[in-house]
Amino acid sequence: MTTLIIVIHVFACVVLITLVLIQRGRGGGLVESFQGVESMFGTKTNAFLTRITTILSVVFFISCLTLAIMSVRQSKSLMANVKVAAPAPDAGAAKAPESVAPPAQPENNAAPVAAK
Repeated sequence: MTTLIIVIHVFACVVLITLVLIQRGRGGGLVESFQGVESMFGTKTNAFLTRITTILSVVFFISCLTLAIMSVRQSKSLMANVKVAAPAPDAGAAKAPESVAPPAQPENNAAPVAAK
């Protein structure tokens, strides 16, 4: 199903790009280079291209939304199949090891020197 929607989406994209480039705009568009397009549809070329562009833009919008919804539904966590083992209670972890003594603090018998 996803493949079919992707094919429709890509087809709509390619045809939309082509139609937008062919349509005559303020600068004339590519229609001036392709005079056969004008004669193919007759005098109603502009209305026909506008209508097809509108239809394909709706198809593009619907296919975008459909692909987004389908990707959210199909997305799965990478950690979904990983089982987390419960940590075993370790009685020795709470006590400090007896063989390791804390570092000895040097004794400082000197009185603090007052700053003058």
